[in-house]
Amino acid sequence: MTYILSFIVAFGVAAIAGQILIPVLRRLKAGQSIRADGPTWHMSKQGTPTMGGLMFILAIGVAVLVSGWGGQELKGRNHLYVFLFALVFGVIGFLDDFQKLRHHANEGLTAPQKFLLQLSAAIAFTVLLRGEGYLTPNLYIPFLNRELVLPWVVYMVFAAFVMVGTVNAVNLTDGIDGLATGVTIPVALFYMAVSAWYGRNDVAVVAAALAGGLSAFLIYNFHPAKVFMGDTGSLFLGGMVCGLAFALNIPLVLPIVGLVYVAEVLSDIIQVTYFKATHGKRFFRMAPLHHHLEMGGWSETKLFCVFSGITLVLCCLAFWGVMDRYPM
Repeated sequence: MTYILSFIVAFGVAAIAGQILIPVLRRLKAGQSIRADGPTWHMSKQGTPTMGGLMFILAIGVAVLVSGWGGQELKGRNHLYVFLFALVFGVIGFLDDFQKLRHHANEGLTAPQKFLLQLSAAIAFTVLLRGEGYLTPNLYIPFLNRELVLPWVVYMVFAAFVMVGTVNAVNLTDGIDGLATGVTIPVALFYMAVSAWYGRNDVAVVAAALAGGLSAFLIYNFHPAKVFMGDTGSLFLGGMVCGLAFALNIPLVLPIVGLVYVAEVLSDIIQVTYFKATHGKRFFRMAPLHHHLEMGGWSETKLFCVFSGITLVLCCLAFWGVMDRYPM
């Protein structure tokens, strides 16, 4: 099957790319700067090579091209659209990482700059999918097997909000060794399974490539991490996670398979809101949620296992919730 080839190619390319890229990043002194107001126990990570997301971005790109080259099983171009959409976010992340390295600080692009770039990418992707006939304004409701019909304008606003929110939630989850990688692998496998179930081999190819590339990246990113994905990788992953949901026209599945992402971003919002409302008091020991649990004694390995395990269970539940939309 084409998507199995895609997984194998992505895994192989990423595994090889890591052997080449990490030494290059070290020579270029492309090391991560740790925030001064971040966890003090993370200061030992200072200087760990970042922008490692380049290895799985390259791997996924190669896998998508190899698997889609003249493939008779692929009936659409969604695999290309989803990859290019995520790649745009990867470029935004690369610019952010480059600015951080250039100024030897933890701040890159400004928040308004990132927001406008991300919003533009989200709108362009939604318009493209609509123009190609891959997207409808009918929101499929998992488990109920019903659709909520929305006006296109309302749907476009909804889509832009969900895409930008998802991308930044995934970015926020990338706070400890292997966490964003481990959480996103089950999500990628979920999309691969759903795509195959729906007969959407074009989408299955890119989902399988995502799973394969991340599985190889985890070799280098698991605690203690030899390389970080950086915003280059985390924004790309966010683009893939939401891009695949919209390509399959099941965006309401995101809060289920991405509950960890949602919990991370909500913990940050609650912390900031509570801090301002109480003039300096904290709701969590530290935000986002993974730092709160770290301060409660959880190791990075335990966080990785628990959060990834929860996501795997939720992905199985989500598959049951959407499998009746296009039964085999």
